[in-house]
Amino acid sequence: MIIVLAALLAAAQADENPAAPGLDPSPALVQKLAAALAVKGPDFHPNTRHLDGRGRPLFTNRLILETSPYLLQHANNPVSWYAWGDEPFARAAREHKPVLLSVGYSTCHWCHVMERESFEDLEVARYLNENYIAIKVDREERPDVDGIYMAAVEMLTGNGGWPMTTALTPDRQPFFGGTYFPRERFLDVLQQLRRVYDKDPARVATVAKELSHAVQENAQPAQPGKLPRPEVLHETAERLARSYDPLHGGFGGAPKFPTPVNLELLLRYHRRTGDPQALKMVVHTLEAMAAGGIYDQLGGGFHRYSTDVQWLKPHFEKMLYDNAQLAIVYLEASQVTGRADFARVVRETLDSIARDMTDPRGGFWSASDADSPGPDGEEIEGYSFTWTPGEIEAVLGKKRGVLVEGSYGVSERGDLDGRSIVRHVSDVPEDARKQLLSARSKRAPAAIDRKIIPFWNGLMISAFARAGFALGEPRYRAAAVRAAEFVLAHIADKDRFLDDYAALVQGLIDLYEATHDPRRLSEAIALHRTLDARFRDAAAGGYFLTPEGKHGLLAREKPAYDGVVPTGNSIAALNLLRLAELTGEEHFRKRAEEVMAAFASRMPAMPAMLAALDWSLDQPLEVVIVRPRDRCGMELLDVLQHAYLPDAVRVIATEGPDLEKHGRVVPLIQGRRAQRGKTTAYVCRKNVCDLPTSDPAIFAQQLAKTEPLFKDHSPAPLPAPKP
Repeated sequence: MIIVLAALLAAAQADENPAAPGLDPSPALVQKLAAALAVKGPDFHPNTRHLDGRGRPLFTNRLILETSPYLLQHANNPVSWYAWGDEPFARAAREHKPVLLSVGYSTCHWCHVMERESFEDLEVARYLNENYIAIKVDREERPDVDGIYMAAVEMLTGNGGWPMTTALTPDRQPFFGGTYFPRERFLDVLQQLRRVYDKDPARVATVAKELSHAVQENAQPAQPGKLPRPEVLHETAERLARSYDPLHGGFGGAPKFPTPVNLELLLRYHRRTGDPQALKMVVHTLEAMAAGGIYDQLGGGFHRYSTDVQWLKPHFEKMLYDNAQLAIVYLEASQVTGRADFARVVRETLDSIARDMTDPRGGFWSASDADSPGPDGEEIEGYSFTWTPGEIEAVLGKKRGVLVEGSYGVSERGDLDGRSIVRHVSDVPEDARKQLLSARSKRAPAAIDRKIIPFWNGLMISAFARAGFALGEPRYRAAAVRAAEFVLAHIADKDRFLDDYAALVQGLIDLYEATHDPRRLSEAIALHRTLDARFRDAAAGGYFLTPEGKHGLLAREKPAYDGVVPTGNSIAALNLLRLAELTGEEHFRKRAEEVMAAFASRMPAMPAMLAALDWSLDQPLEVVIVRPRDRCGMELLDVLQHAYLPDAVRVIATEGPDLEKHGRVVPLIQGRRAQRGKTTAYVCRKNVCDLPTSDPAIFAQQLAKTEPLFKDHSPAPLPAPKP
């Protein structure tokens, strides 16, 4: 009897309603949500047009109890939103309703559009509240939910994107999916789906079951295979060459994404084969992006993607992960080519992150919005980044302004509603750029999503650490240290994903090589052991996205596609190979081979996994520099800083206690000394070493030796299409 009463009480509590169109409000829940809204304080601005005479929101739903900026953007919609969890699905089962799942993120332009058109519309909200259980998900907080249902949407429609809109049964099975819908179309779809759900439940059940089975099959990679041969690297580079745009750089047509994993792979391929087309594709693409509107010419950093083939008209949001990876690609390209303009882009990009997207506590924020307030307060995509001739001349004066307008491609006609996207036509004096940036900083800025995502922070820690070492910038290394310490301190605060752990391990390894602090390597090793314990697939190899014991999804996914970001498995494979080289522990290498074998059949779609394969097919360098206590040995360090060495580990220590500390973690440094009181470099491959040297020229020659990708022949040249 007690159990029955408890169950009824729980159901009654679960079925409480906020004040929303079409629902009978529950006073206790309304009071709870009002209190949660009050706690937000005066700095919280409800994102709604439904306000009372005192400017207070008329509606507040359960999302006010969440911390995600994206969910809070929807907390005052008239839709009775739930966050993801068991409660909304249980209610859907009790009330025999379908579930409407809407997935997006806080800086997504079309997510904002759909909110204004549909989720703020009283008629749409009433229909949703009366006929569906509505769930809102932040894809950046729940990549597992996003990944599963995005796979379903792609199977149904052939493409995906955000906002993602799916209809589910109460047992979480999808039976319809799409992306953005205009208001009238969205309401029509909701009505049609509800009619089918009521009148033909057998059809809905069949579609849901078949689609769920396909999603579950897709979530698991093929059976492990043998490690691929070098040919897969050539075939992937050749495929990229065939899609290369010889006129504008990049690959394919509009919209164009930078996809740094492809550019990094081509740099590796060029190093191992000497193929000039591989390098040309990278250099041309980097030049075109740095000159286009996708690059913030005033403030540094990259927007998410270009809506045209010329890299001119971007989608204006800035994502932390894009800028982290692109900073590394430009850094590597500067090492390969020696070009100072590529190094400048690295500095400007990292400076923009330090200025605009760094939390005072040390971590990095996730994104800035595509939209920003226009002159009347309305949200306009890209407004804060675009200019008119009059605005430039108001800052620089008529004569100077006209010159700068030509250099930045600013015209009366403009590119977006009479406003011009700044691009690089010719060089602009630095003081003029700074004046314009200062003037822009006084505009109402785009909103910042202040989530600190360990995955993306790990990528950015790598960027700051590697640039700090290669460019000799202590402030970049310091930023990486602060971020790493913050994220490490909070990694266990909530459930995390494979990508979070793998990227942070990568960042810590890079931080070790940049700061020469063995604590960072010890932290990386410990964190990888946690990753192994929580995510490893002991039966088939590789790692799951979600930890052991985390339930509530149709499948436990093992993503096998490197797109705008690399998968956690690709990152982990290379981490394992680096740890094997640094520690001499063979089990790391064997585990890396397990991961690569698990994804052997999927590798052509995983450029970052191919980077790990490239390492395994190479003879990685073990570079050790030992300094005497009274000398810094900058000549040798300068050589190492400028060298492009993707398949190498770097260990730098000073004789005495520092050398002893390193030796306890990195056996390959044991027995090394600064010979004849001079900074000494040791370069080895698979425990076979060149002669120790203190001569920078000889050291450079040792580093430049490259193992060819193919031992017995040269691969066919990559195709070079004409513009």
